[in-house]
Amino acid sequence: MSLSRRNLVKLAGLSGLGLGLTACGRGFGGGGDGAGGGGVQLNMVWWGDASRAQKTQAALEVFKKKNPGVTVKTEYQDSGPYKDKLATRFAAGNPPDLMMMRMDSLREYADRGALLDLNQHAGAVDLSGLSEGVRALAAVGDKNFGVASGLNSIGFVVNRTLTEKYGVKIPDGDTWSWQDLAAFARDISKASGKKVYGTGFEAYTLANLIVFTRQRGEDFYTADGKLGISEATLVAWFEMFQAMRADGGFPPAGFFENVGGGAEQSYLAKGAIASQIIPTNNFLSYNAAAGGNLVLLRMPGETTEKRRGQSVDTPALWSVAAKSKHPAETLKLLNFLINDPDASRATGTTRGVPANAKVAAEVRPSLAADDQVATDYLIGLQKEELPRAYTYPPGSSSIASSLQSIAAEVEFKRQTPQQGAAAFLDAGRKALGG
Repeated sequence: MSLSRRNLVKLAGLSGLGLGLTACGRGFGGGGDGAGGGGVQLNMVWWGDASRAQKTQAALEVFKKKNPGVTVKTEYQDSGPYKDKLATRFAAGNPPDLMMMRMDSLREYADRGALLDLNQHAGAVDLSGLSEGVRALAAVGDKNFGVASGLNSIGFVVNRTLTEKYGVKIPDGDTWSWQDLAAFARDISKASGKKVYGTGFEAYTLANLIVFTRQRGEDFYTADGKLGISEATLVAWFEMFQAMRADGGFPPAGFFENVGGGAEQSYLAKGAIASQIIPTNNFLSYNAAAGGNLVLLRMPGETTEKRRGQSVDTPALWSVAAKSKHPAETLKLLNFLINDPDASRATGTTRGVPANAKVAAEVRPSLAADDQVATDYLIGLQKEELPRAYTYPPGSSSIASSLQSIAAEVEFKRQTPQQGAAAFLDAGRKALGG
C-alpha cells in the first residue's frame, strides 16, 4: 500500500538511527559501557537513510583515527519511530551519549534536566565559530542544550527548463513579492494550457507559515513560548492559496495527497509544477531529480513586507545526555563533528551546511556544484540581519499536527479561512497550556 504525501509528512520530522564503528544497522538497542581492552565506547543515535549512514560512518572513521581508544556504536532509524524510541531509552535510564534532537522536542528534554548544558563545557566544545543566531537555536534562557547538526533554510526553486519552454520570465528572487509569485504561477499555467501548474507547496508545512508570519511583523512562537501569530495572518495565509487556485496557477485540492515525499517522487521532478518551496539542504537531490536546471531563489516577500521572514535554521540538533557515562569523550565527538573540517568533508551537506562558518567556507570547494549553491545561500544569509528563530515550546508537535488537519479542511472548503484560523489558534493555545 502506498503512502500519501500527508501520511509521509506525519512521519517526517525525524528520519533515521544506526550504524557505527563497532556496529551497523537499524534499531535502537542501547550503548555499551566500554569497547573492550580498556577503551571507551560511545552510543550515538540519529535519524536518516542509508546514504546518510555511509557518510556518517566515514566521518566517524576519521574520529576514531584521531582519538585512539574511543569507538562509537551508532544506531539510525526512519523518522516515525525515532521520537518514541528515544523517549523509551530515557525512561529506562539508558540514554544515548550523543543524539540528534528534534527542534520541537528540545524543550521537553531540557526542561526536565535530561540534557547537558553546553555553556558549562565551553572548554570542551568550541562554539566561537557559530554565528549568534546559530548559537541561539538551542538556547533556553542562559543555557544551551545543543548544537546545529548543520544549517539550512527554505528557498524557492524554479525549473528554468519549463520557464524557457513557456516563455515566462523567472522573477527576481531579491525583490519579488507573494503577488509576483501568484502572477508568475498564473502565467505558467496559462502558457502551458495547465499541463504545468506554476507553483505548488503545502499550506500545512510549518516552516513555510513561519516565514510568512515573520514577514507580517509577528513571530509564530514568541520568546516566552507562546503563539504569536494572529488570526488575521492565518486568514491571509489560507486565502492566498484559495486565490492562487482560483486564478489557475496552483493545483486543485487534493493534488499533493498521493505524491511521495522524496525529491524523485515530487511533482517538480515529474514536471507537473514549475516551482516549489524546498529545504535548501535538499537542493542537490531536487535538482538532480528535476533534470538539473533549477534556480534557487529567496522566499517571496523578503523585501516587500514589513520585515524579513527567513532565518538560518537547522534540520536537527546534536545534544548530549546529562547522564552520559562518558561526557568528556562525548563532548570531544561533538566538537569534532562541528569544528573539524575533515568531519564535514566526510558528511558533506547531508545534514545541511556546516554550522561553523569557517568550516563551511573551507570545505566548499570539495562539495558538488549544487551543494555549493546551497552553501553559498546559507553563508549569505548569515551575513544578513535576520529575525531570531525561537526555540519551539513543549506542545509544538501537536501544533504541527493541528495545522496539517485544519489546512486540509480549508483546502477542501469544509471550513472557511476564518473558521480554520480560529480553530487553529484554539487548538494551539490548548497545546501550549494557554
